[in-house]
Amino acid sequence: MAGLTLKLVVGLGNPGPEHADTRHNAGFRCVDRLAAVGKGSLRPHARYHGDVGRIVLGGEELWLLKPTTYMNRSGRSVRALTDYLRISPGETLVVHDDLDLPVGATRLKLGGGAGGHNGLKDIITHLGDGFWRLRLGIGHPTSRGEVIDYVLQRAPASEQALLDEAVEAGTAAIPRLLVDGAEKVMNGLHRRTPAA
Repeated sequence: MAGLTLKLVVGLGNPGPEHADTRHNAGFRCVDRLAAVGKGSLRPHARYHGDVGRIVLGGEELWLLKPTTYMNRSGRSVRALTDYLRISPGETLVVHDDLDLPVGATRLKLGGGAGGHNGLKDIITHLGDGFWRLRLGIGHPTSRGEVIDYVLQRAPASEQALLDEAVEAGTAAIPRLLVDGAEKVMNGLHRRTPAA
């Protein structure tokens, strides 16, 4: 089975220490873990409006990006780097928090809408919808009016453990994507049940 051709992994989040451990920054945490696994680091790069790094996984070079434009303007950063490197949407994986998945769930999909996620919405505006998404479940607050506060807060300890597990599962899935391809990895992630 052929591996997926991926050239860029983007983690979504908000910059600054006040946002570091919030639910909305799950994508940032996954890319940070991936950089550590690949023995790389990310550095601020004004031209791409974000923190950028490169690692080698399975003999393949992989670019990493954490936009520092704040979530709602993530597309500007992603477009700047993909244009410069001539990376297509189909070679791009965006890692993000997802309110529609239970806490700790991890899912992979290609394309689709933004599902109310402003970071995805802005990337779709700049790239179209043909990129891969690695969705990290953060659960949903009891009422729609609480969503903004919910995503910008740190999860309680029990949920944080599940979210950390989702980040680890997502991080581990990315090297496997390059070797085993999307279908096999998707099936594995979708069978996975977060520990209670």
